[in-house]
Amino acid sequence: MAKETKKDVNDYSVEEKLKALYELQLKLSAIDRIKTLRGELPLEVQDLEDEIAGLTTRMDKIKSDIASLKEGINAQKGKIADANAQIAKYQEQQNNVKNSREYDFLSKEIEYQTLEVELCEKKIKEYTADEKLRSEEMQASKAAVEERTKDLEIKKNELDEIVAETRQEEERLRDEVKVLEAKIEPRLLQAFKKIRKNSRNGLGIVDVQRDACGGCFNKIPPQRQLDIRMRKKIIVCEYCGRIMIDPDMAAEIEQKEGKTDDNQ
Repeated sequence: MAKETKKDVNDYSVEEKLKALYELQLKLSAIDRIKTLRGELPLEVQDLEDEIAGLTTRMDKIKSDIASLKEGINAQKGKIADANAQIAKYQEQQNNVKNSREYDFLSKEIEYQTLEVELCEKKIKEYTADEKLRSEEMQASKAAVEERTKDLEIKKNELDEIVAETRQEEERLRDEVKVLEAKIEPRLLQAFKKIRKNSRNGLGIVDVQRDACGGCFNKIPPQRQLDIRMRKKIIVCEYCGRIMIDPDMAAEIEQKEGKTDDNQ
């Protein structure tokens, strides 16, 4: 049996290209409906993941702050111990002074070390209050992470269920899209995708409805209607830029696609 030769994109007639474009439109619209079925779930999942990541980063920062505050408290306690040791030493020295000048000097040192103890105690209170506040923030962040994680699990399960139900159909549609795109020259395909992207309803090619464009519903001149029915060249709506096709062709393709989908 002779091997089938792959048809070059330039070998397709305008009519074949139009059919391929309209079939492509139907496939892409079907994929869009699947995405609509998923709704905002993918975005909600992404938002929850981002929020959890942000809370986790915040918790790491709080944990670091608490560790620094504890180090600060321990450092101040160490200073208090050193100051008390100095006070005890100076008080003992006062018992053995030889004159009032030495006594006054030691008294000033004791006063200085006492002020140092008071300052350290004040800092310890501040650090302890900050540590308590940061610990409360840590607990609040933990609770928020737990709550968001539960929400994320629910949303992911919902999304996974929908994806599982539609995966096979979407994969089939995407495979068919690739086959159809191979029949359309790159420039025409790119133009079609651009029109579709800029269109509110995602339609890049439409049929003629009651002598008007099926996209913007502006009237089409008789000569252009005739050109569309001839299927000999690509006709674009001068108002909305959508590619237009003969309604009989559209009905034929839709009927064929409907039967194909029923048999899937």
